Amino acid sequence: MHEGKTMTFVKRYLIPRLIQYVLVIWVGITVVFFIPRLTPNDPVMRMVDQMRARGSTLEPGSMDGIINDLTVMYGLEGSWTNQYVTFWGKLIHGDLGVSFFQFPAPVTDLISTALPWTLGLLLTTTAISWIFGNIIGGIAGYYTRSNWSRTLDAVAMVIRPLPYYIFAFMLLLLFAYHWRWFPVTGGASLGALPQFTWPYIQDVLRHSFLPGLSLAVLGMAVNFQIMKLLVQNVNAEDYVQYARLGGVTDTRIVSKYVIRNALLPQITGLALSFGQLFSGALITEIVYGYPGVGMLLYRAIINGDYNLIMGITILSIFGITTAMLIVDLAYPLLDPRVRYT
Repeated sequence: MHEGKTMTFVKRYLIPRLIQYVLVIWVGITVVFFIPRLTPNDPVMRMVDQMRARGSTLEPGSMDGIINDLTVMYGLEGSWTNQYVTFWGKLIHGDLGVSFFQFPAPVTDLISTALPWTLGLLLTTTAISWIFGNIIGGIAGYYTRSNWSRTLDAVAMVIRPLPYYIFAFMLLLLFAYHWRWFPVTGGASLGALPQFTWPYIQDVLRHSFLPGLSLAVLGMAVNFQIMKLLVQNVNAEDYVQYARLGGVTDTRIVSKYVIRNALLPQITGLALSFGQLFSGALITEIVYGYPGVGMLLYRAIINGDYNLIMGITILSIFGITTAMLIVDLAYPLLDPRVRYT
């Protein structure tokens, strides 16, 4: 019996989702590969023009050799089909090429340097905004007629529509320029050497507080309003009314019945929230000059660095699709109504 259920899970649930997972990654990476090649900019000639602008003088014969070397190095040799095959061959081996505007630094090195900053910022703020936003929103949705619930809802309605850059600038002007409580820019003090010591950790926390606060507050407002609406809908269910008539305490109803059932759609939203890499986190890192992947992507776009843009986008595709796969596989464990069939 147990073996039969396992085979059913593998055939009807796991394999279709793994196929979907692979297809989404393949389509996403393919689109990322072709879009930069449809633009009129030529990265090789851009690099040659930059060399000329710096005053480099080259013999006419050597210029052709440099152009050929750059074409091969940037993976632009041959037809698009040949480039596509070569691209996948390098990608499987973890080779994303070299950066155009930070030549000859490998793309993987640049991303690995910036990624810990963004992961630390995103994972922390996402966890804080999701946990506290859902708990406070769930309680506020159950006690929706209380004054404090209406007050929080009014505050969330004001904060939620604010664009990330407006809210980030507000915090920057208030806490960095006016009161000077926190640094204006950067991830750590200028010249500070990364080391696992309390002074350096404290310095990093001070620099990341305002970027983290802007992401956490806006994310918390979104989770608060969504969770409050979900709880209000759950309150109208028959089993909640029966629990009240049966004398079950409000604390038990909120924790055991209302919030647990309303929280299920929010779990899917948690996986999707990692898409902030290209929205809120990108803008926030630009405003604060935070040395994460968002700031790196901004510089890559400004300088037309196709390899770096593709590397960061591929990283995001893998991250979001993997998070969605994990949530999809774990969902039946969280919701008994969903089965592996």
